Amino acid sequence: MAAPVGFLLLWGLTLGPASEAATWIETRPSLWAESASPLKPWAQLKLTCGARLATLDFQLLKGGVALEHVHLDTPAIAHQFVLGEVSRDNQGLYHCRAGLGEGWTQLSDLVEVTGTEPLPPPRLSAEPVSWITPGLNSTLRCRVARPNVTFLLRREGDHTSPVVAKAGEDREATFLVHRAGNYSCSYQTHAVGSLSEPSDMVTIEELGNAQETAFQNRCTFSSSCPWQEQPESEVEDMSNEPGALV
Repeated sequence: MAAPVGFLLLWGLTLGPASEAATWIETRPSLWAESASPLKPWAQLKLTCGARLATLDFQLLKGGVALEHVHLDTPAIAHQFVLGEVSRDNQGLYHCRAGLGEGWTQLSDLVEVTGTEPLPPPRLSAEPVSWITPGLNSTLRCRVARPNVTFLLRREGDHTSPVVAKAGEDREATFLVHRAGNYSCSYQTHAVGSLSEPSDMVTIEELGNAQETAFQNRCTFSSSCPWQEQPESEVEDMSNEPGALV
């Protein structure tokens, strides 16, 4: 059981099912690539495995096979694996994982090391839904396993300049979408650098009045209908249920 739960038990308190679920902690680590210079994105490459919780153990895997297991003297939140210059020997797909208790966390997302340009594509996703309607816009999130890149969002068939956003250490940027269409994003590591491969297309649809009515008729006050508010009586009933979070 997680440490916060242990403290509650120490004080003679117990958790209901809803509270127990609220204490769940994400343990899957992150893996990202950093080079010696943004002008040379593959020079002296390092892969950083960032754990959610401080740990003594980190492991790097290539192609699903464990390459290096590091056991530290003191717990750390991250560890860097040095690849150096990218060659045929170290090109490939990498994961990492971190120590958790007597075992390991889940594997991180993949990081592709090619040593060539254009750089591998980022990932693009729509949140909270992949459609827009009056009063509800969609957000596109572009993410890549490199910090401090510049993202460019393009709409298929739109010949105007792309929308540009700078990513920080979190390695992602979000774009508020007001128009339907097919979108993709790419990135560059410096202002005059070549663009990466584009992400897979994400389609944003615009619902007409008839479609919107059909969606509303199917709604049951769930997260699938984010534009719709619950009646006040429904909210009050939910907040009075045992174990409800308010």
